[in-house]
Amino acid sequence: MLSQSEIADIRATAAELADAARLATLAHFRTPGLTADTKETTHFDPVTVADRASESAMRAILARRRPQDSILGEEFGTTSGTSGLTWVLDPIDGTRGYLSGTPTWGVLISIADANGPIYGLIDQPYIQERFEGGFGTAQMNGPMGSAPLKCRAPRPLSQAILLSTFPEVGTPAEHAAFRRVVPNMRLVRYGMDCYGYALLAAGQVDLVIEAGLQTYDVQAPIAVIEAAGGLVTNWQGGPAHQGGQVLAAANTDIHTAAMALLNKPLV
Repeated sequence: MLSQSEIADIRATAAELADAARLATLAHFRTPGLTADTKETTHFDPVTVADRASESAMRAILARRRPQDSILGEEFGTTSGTSGLTWVLDPIDGTRGYLSGTPTWGVLISIADANGPIYGLIDQPYIQERFEGGFGTAQMNGPMGSAPLKCRAPRPLSQAILLSTFPEVGTPAEHAAFRRVVPNMRLVRYGMDCYGYALLAAGQVDLVIEAGLQTYDVQAPIAVIEAAGGLVTNWQGGPAHQGGQVLAAANTDIHTAAMALLNKPLV
């Protein structure tokens, strides 16, 4: 079990990481001539100078403040540590949105033990909203002030709001399963990236369903949503912290209803 002083240091370190990532990302956001390389040859998987600058800034802070911890980052891979704790960093979650000038991208910062994430931040630099979850804290801070994070109470799927980043949602089989959920919802919106998970923790929406995610995409959202009273699993109800399929729900009732549709046998 972590001591209170260790918890305080982790939270302070995470805040410093998020502050540094804000500066690094905003330095290039909506600037003329911003370009992107692609990490894949079969489709556009962008990475920019801002992605690399953001992660580099965070890694420099961790090297100074917590060199005993491991790091897993999207852009620069794994750095080993000795503490049994791992910082999981996504320097810009939603680089496509970043390139498009939308404010729905964010910076994801979490720390995990052997069982998964224990604390996380979802930070949106441009609109200056920061969602924090773990160690008994579930709170949002932004230009409108501070507010506790609390997921929405149960309501039927017919009254619920579902978010997902891509309408395609994974493989053809995963897309077909997702399409079984969509007609049952009151409202479905796309393109939110990590901000969708923040809205779930803030009680604005009921579900986020996605597939094909990486570890660094999900660990901070899991910590924030669980702290706010929600739950995040894969589509079969198992752990989601290694990525893949993600079913994030405001409560167990709506999670059960969505999972039944995702796994409904074909007739």
